[in-house]
Amino acid sequence: MGGAFLAAAVLARLGSRIELPTIPLFILAGILLGPHTPGIVLVSDPHDLEMLSALGLVLLLFYLGLEFHLDDLKAGGRKMALAGGTYLALNVGAGLGFGFALGWGTSEALVLAGVLGISSSAIVTKVLVDLGRIGNPETKPILGIIVVEDIFLALYLAALQPILSGADSLSAAVMDGAKAFGFLLALAVAARYGTKLVGRFIATKDDELLVISFLGIAVFVAGVSEWFGVADAIGAFMVGLMLGGTTSGDRIRRLVHPLRDAFGAIFFFAFGLSINPGDLPTVLWPVLAAVAVTLVMNIVAGVSAARINGFGAGPAANISTTLLARGEFALILATMAAGASLDARLAPFIAGYVLILAVLGPLAAGRSHWLARVLPGGRGAGGHGADGGRPGGSGRAEEAPEASAVR
Repeated sequence: MGGAFLAAAVLARLGSRIELPTIPLFILAGILLGPHTPGIVLVSDPHDLEMLSALGLVLLLFYLGLEFHLDDLKAGGRKMALAGGTYLALNVGAGLGFGFALGWGTSEALVLAGVLGISSSAIVTKVLVDLGRIGNPETKPILGIIVVEDIFLALYLAALQPILSGADSLSAAVMDGAKAFGFLLALAVAARYGTKLVGRFIATKDDELLVISFLGIAVFVAGVSEWFGVADAIGAFMVGLMLGGTTSGDRIRRLVHPLRDAFGAIFFFAFGLSINPGDLPTVLWPVLAAVAVTLVMNIVAGVSAARINGFGAGPAANISTTLLARGEFALILATMAAGASLDARLAPFIAGYVLILAVLGPLAAGRSHWLARVLPGGRGAGGHGADGGRPGGSGRAEEAPEASAVR
């Protein structure tokens, strides 16, 4: 465990000298020190870090919920739903078409629709934090798209599970979907009307007790969410949404930072442990084709989301690049596909695709101003720029503290 932290820290320090983002470096540390690469093996079984990795994802999304406010959701809910629906239609549709074009089978195509269609919530959150973009105006539609994706994810998994297991019971799939949607609705009602009650419950002047309280609530609700067929990450997000509006919200944001950073690093390290570089050459060309499809679809979706919200080229480029990475959900689908005895090429394909986009996404997000220059209106045309109104800006906030956020 100590070696994992140190390896991640050393690579991240080296990368910071040449301005590389930390996410691909944490993943690289996992690949280099995992069971699939010759040399030193710190962790022989990626499942050894499974719980710590899950906590990393939960804390990343919990923090995102803290920075997202119900007022923003109520004010721009329709636009967020429209932007999220457009993003899913373009990317999931392209993934399904790509899956059928490969000719690996119908079940495989349905899996690839989810792999190519859903962004990595953890990587998106980390990119927004690392680049100081939490307070940017285009962050609202980005978070809205993530929320829509997570809702779709719950329904998609409920529908996909009986197909992969060979079951032909439509009623079972409908029941699973209804259970997941019902729990999501209950979480939304609790976030809307339970903030004052929860705020009184956790209110304390003692930082130690406050940490134990919010951590317990976030992890407990995440676990219950998973039991209902809802991603644990969306459960943690909803808890953050609720606690962010309490009188303890600012203190929670400050106290959760070191937990988020430490366990987030382990999440990405464990992510790298699961990738076997030796499998990648067998599916190299399909992987590169899928990456190209995703790049194009994300640019189209980013421009569409920006226009829905009245933004210009800079924010459009930020939306496109920030949502580019694929991650934890794709690996879950790879595990499901392996258990269902689908095409053997599917697992290495997903691993290669995820690895490339997990590295490319943060790099592209940090250089989104390059993309902004070639988008319509990117060379001085009117519209909201990414940097406080500058068209074609990089999207990096001007020394804005993280806690200022979307508030």
